Amino acid sequence: MNLHLLGLGLLVSTAAVAQIPTPARPVTDPHSLVSPADAQAAPVPLDDLAFSRGALDAAWSADGRQLFVSTNLTGRYNIWRMDSDGSWPVQLTQSDDNEAGFAVAPDGKTLYYTQDKGGNEQYDVYAVPTAGGAPTNLTNTPDLREDSLLIAPDGRAMALSTKATGEGQVNLAVMDMAMGKVRALTHEADPQWRWNAVAWTDGGRSLIADRSFADGTLGEVWKVDVASGNATKLLGKPDVVYTASDATRDGSLIAVTTNEGTKQLHAVVYAPATGAIRTLAPTPWEQSSGAISPDGRSMVVQTSDNSRQSLELVDLASLAEHPLAMPPGVNGAIGTQPFTPDSRRLMVLHSGADTPGEIQAFDIAAGTMSPLTHLAMASLAPEHLPKSKIVTFPSYDGTLVSAVVTMPFNLKRDGLNPAVVMPHGGPTGQTQDGFNRYATALASRGYVVIQPNPRGSTGYGLAFQKANYQDLGGGDLKDELAAKQFLVDSGYVNGNKVGIFGGSYGGFMTLMAIGRAPDAFAAAVDLFGIIDWRSMWQHEDPLLQAYQKSLLGSPDQYPKVYDASSPLTYINAVKAPLLVQQGENDIRVPPGQAKQVVAALKKKGNTVDSVFYPEEGHGFYKREHQQDSLQRMVAWFDKYLKGAK
Repeated sequence: MNLHLLGLGLLVSTAAVAQIPTPARPVTDPHSLVSPADAQAAPVPLDDLAFSRGALDAAWSADGRQLFVSTNLTGRYNIWRMDSDGSWPVQLTQSDDNEAGFAVAPDGKTLYYTQDKGGNEQYDVYAVPTAGGAPTNLTNTPDLREDSLLIAPDGRAMALSTKATGEGQVNLAVMDMAMGKVRALTHEADPQWRWNAVAWTDGGRSLIADRSFADGTLGEVWKVDVASGNATKLLGKPDVVYTASDATRDGSLIAVTTNEGTKQLHAVVYAPATGAIRTLAPTPWEQSSGAISPDGRSMVVQTSDNSRQSLELVDLASLAEHPLAMPPGVNGAIGTQPFTPDSRRLMVLHSGADTPGEIQAFDIAAGTMSPLTHLAMASLAPEHLPKSKIVTFPSYDGTLVSAVVTMPFNLKRDGLNPAVVMPHGGPTGQTQDGFNRYATALASRGYVVIQPNPRGSTGYGLAFQKANYQDLGGGDLKDELAAKQFLVDSGYVNGNKVGIFGGSYGGFMTLMAIGRAPDAFAAAVDLFGIIDWRSMWQHEDPLLQAYQKSLLGSPDQYPKVYDASSPLTYINAVKAPLLVQQGENDIRVPPGQAKQVVAALKKKGNTVDSVFYPEEGHGFYKREHQQDSLQRMVAWFDKYLKGAK
């Protein structure tokens, strides 16, 4: 049977299909979308978007008086130090490579962090004096990745996760800080499992650790004796997720996220001595436990409510919940230990569609927020940036799908405006209503932007998350097409002037869309997307193979599934002009995928262009590459959706 024709047939099929259950929410009338009037609205300068800084990680100093932040003030994500009450930042490190994964020594003299090389995700452990000085590579192991650092209470040891090149499994280890030697605590044989330390307990004699499946659909909580490596399973059941996020110092209480009983993640408190599990008030939305305060009195809980995130402090004794008063958008604690040592302040990161991410301190007693950083350029003031709206619409089978819509100012409802559909990565991920420089660049230039959460996304229940198993680019692509139709039905958008743009799995979805629905999109931009799952399997890391297996099975076992789910199968149908952007050191989606799609389209005479960024991995972090990526993306859509020369 011709797979190309089969794919097109699936996309237009009207056969009755069961609706996938998701949390109840109202369907949005497309005509409720409104383009606000703003005489001062103008295209946001692309250079300003690139020069607005971000934060990869942050940590309080040992005494809580200072703050360490990984930010790209210089165009590279290096480490800066500042006073916790605000001061001009002082640069501690300088490198072309990203630095994050902080752990602060208890004596306050040393900051530990991880750094790779050119985005290759092969991390080593580094140390830098907090007063300033030359960084030291403590591990220097090209064939072993070390990350997830957790320093012991006395500072004499550090727990970390290790992964050998050529292996999928991630193991738990401990470093003797005086000797600099790393000793393995676990010896995982199955490449589908990953270990990482969560908390030191019992005065540094034990570790609470997570053992989780590559696709996140199974998880266990263990207690590991550091001296002997003997491990005891505390929580674990078939097909159930248990993920610990922290523990009190004596180990009497553990903060856990689980989907037991509800098939939707929710936060609980677990007491190992009795086996008692106490659950918070029910919510239909995905909820996760976070850090426990150093005084052992409260824990952070994050709730993801239909693409927006909120934070609560939960009293561990009573389970009373105290919401943090923060603006709507994406709100999360930042750092391994976001509480100050005295438990009085909590470090959080807020981001909104019209607000680039900023680190803030929440005063727990006063209930007030104070800014710690100002990373955005002056031109990115919220007053004149495009706003967002969460919308919900039925897909082809009646399943409810939600999306974030970013509306330009001053549009007429005349059905003439261009739009861009932006599928997210993963697929086990979620579009969130935070700041997105690509969406802002497009919306401030008159493009209506929609970012859907199709089936396969997290946050809407396990059935929804697993609904695209062995159907990648099938039902989830129909959800993306339904998002396009929602915009057309709003009366603002011309269906012949809609583009599609995404990275990673979003890039895969972009390639599937222009192949399986060749008349749906007038232009496309693919960032490090997958063109062929079979060649991905042959060249990818074993850990990523395990994740791919959870989505598709193996290619030997399911060859027809691999053919039906690979954009390469539909490449001859592609009509839309395509721009491809790729990092040369990407280990998740190797550059060969981009080269394969470019070669195939050039061979058949399509309009296609590409750029390969040196010293970049899965995503572009160097400022000049972020600038170039934005400029090329906007120019591509301006040319093929607006007809600009």
